[in-house]
Amino acid sequence: MAVDFSVKPTLVGSRVVLRPFVAGDHPAICEALRDPEVVRLTGSQPIVWDAAAEQKMREWYDSRADQPDRLDLAVEERATGAWVGEVVLNKWDARHRSCNFRTMFGPHGRDRGLGTEAARLIVGYGFEQLGLHRIELEVYPFNPRARRTYEKVGFVAEQALDPPEGPAGTTVMAIRADEWRADQDQQG
Repeated sequence: MAVDFSVKPTLVGSRVVLRPFVAGDHPAICEALRDPEVVRLTGSQPIVWDAAAEQKMREWYDSRADQPDRLDLAVEERATGAWVGEVVLNKWDARHRSCNFRTMFGPHGRDRGLGTEAARLIVGYGFEQLGLHRIELEVYPFNPRARRTYEKVGFVAEQALDPPEGPAGTTVMAIRADEWRADQDQQG
């Protein structure tokens, strides 16, 4: 049975709202994608920004609501209504009822706990509404801020991956539904 990623919910926390992308998000998304720290910490290739690249970015984000195989949501700061990042559930594995999680936060969304709350909201949605059994992610060793965020949400390190081309390996972290529920029971 496949997970239905075609539903794009709005999830409301105390400090953030996770919602489908809107055209008004584009300037902040461009700013984030131009940020050298975002490029480095996400392992992205730097983009040569011209009119064609900006159009491609707009088309990509404008199409997120139409994607049935993944859930991409904008992270909006409740206090300002501004786009500060994104969270994504993708790479559905039907056999294990699991998927991948990834996130990106622009310069105005970092170091204020917004990412932790956003991650908790999307992980909770994945387990409680989608019926996922496991959510995993990869994090670079030079991104301790992200790793601390993931650990606060309940992700645990499972495996270090070292690519043959060099030392910039990643750590696979994951959380299972039963671990999530046990943590929620302890908190509530």
